[in-house]
Amino acid sequence: MDKVTTDSITYGSTVIEYSIEYAQRKTLGILVNPDGSVILKVPYDATLEKVREKVHKRAAWILKQQRHFESFGIPTEERRYVNGESHLYLGRQYMLRIKCSDKNAVHYQNNIIEIECKTKEDAGTIMQKWYRCRAEIKFAEYAKPIIEKFSAYDAKPENLKIRKMEKRWGYCTTNGTIYLNPRLICAPRGCIEYVITHEMCHLVHRNHTKEFYSLLSKEMPHWERWKAKLERMLR
Repeated sequence: MDKVTTDSITYGSTVIEYSIEYAQRKTLGILVNPDGSVILKVPYDATLEKVREKVHKRAAWILKQQRHFESFGIPTEERRYVNGESHLYLGRQYMLRIKCSDKNAVHYQNNIIEIECKTKEDAGTIMQKWYRCRAEIKFAEYAKPIIEKFSAYDAKPENLKIRKMEKRWGYCTTNGTIYLNPRLICAPRGCIEYVITHEMCHLVHRNHTKEFYSLLSKEMPHWERWKAKLERMLR
């Protein structure tokens, strides 16, 4: 069984904590997870001094990765789902209207989103289901031309799925499945396309390297503007 321990170093005024996983391998690797945790995978014969030397050498990169993941943080705001409450859909602000009915349904027109429900207590659940349904339709629609463009890099996702995530807007697995946060349906199309393009770039470059950002800028020259807009709108 692999040995696991923990350690930390001080880099400037910042303490970097990390886990060390000893395994049957020849090289020392560093992984920064979306939650900000740092894992070092090292050979059994690696000394603690060697491990700390590696962390110090890559400290700037580690902190950059952690800041990047933090920028995708998704603060939650408690919603009451009552008449007059403001809600977003594809970047537009809508006023909520609750209507008692024998059926459950959601309609939107002009600046109104109307929820038909048997009891007002069901309004939140009905709207969240509607958001997810719309996300499945619109995300697939927006992703199609982006995926077609990335065929030039011989990159194609295994699947495009929706998953509720607390700290990420999107995520690309090692097997090529792209997950998108359903909350993105509240954002403008450009923001959604930015997240999809970002994750598609990970099919070509796994890490946030210089080459990764060069590709992102090539495929979406104004990505920083859309990223900033996304963070402003849904924080």
